[in-house]
Amino acid sequence: MPTVLRIGRYRFHFFSNERNEPAHIHVKDGDRGAKFWLEPVDLAANYGFRSYELSEIRRLVLEHQMLFLEKWYEHFN
Repeated sequence: MPTVLRIGRYRFHFFSNERNEPAHIHVKDGDRGAKFWLEPVDLAANYGFRSYELSEIRRLVLEHQMLFLEKWYEHFN
């Protein structure tokens, strides 16, 4: 599970076995997690984050969207 970026308590990563899905990024904080599609940025799944945290995470995903896409295509192509 390649880690792409760490920001504060958030770890942004993807799983190597998800190449058949559209580009997305996972974010973890302890035992909580979420998944965001990258084109367009949209919440795909939430496992324990509160709405205000998801807003902050979505802002970070938008801010780093190009990096996440670059790393996704690097890894899966």
